[in-house]
Amino acid sequence: MSSSNIRDLQRELENKANDLSKLQKDIAKNHQVRKKYTVQLGENELVLKELDLLKQDANVYKLIGPVLVKQDLAEANANVRKRIEYISAELKRSSAQCTGHPPL
Repeated sequence: MSSSNIRDLQRELENKANDLSKLQKDIAKNHQVRKKYTVQLGENELVLKELDLLKQDANVYKLIGPVLVKQDLAEANANVRKRIEYISAELKRSSAQCTGHPPL
C-alpha cells in the first residue's frame, strides 16, 4: 500500500469519525428534547385529570408572569388539551427524526 492510499484512508476514517461524533451529539440533543416533552406531557395530563375533577362553577386560575388570572374552566380544559396535542405531535416528530422515518 502506498503512502498516498494510507493518507486517503486516514482522511476517510477521520471524516467517518467526525460524522459519528456529530450523530452522537444529535442523538443526545434529541434525547434531551424528548425527555423535556415527556415530562411536560405528563404534567399536562395530570392537570387535565385535575380539571376533569372540578365542578363547572369552580374557580380556575392561570399563572401569567407573577399574576394569577381567573380563567373559564372550559377555556382551561381546551388550552390543556391543545398543549397535550402539540406536545404529542412534537414527540412523534422527534421520534421520526431520530429513526429517520416520517411522523405518522
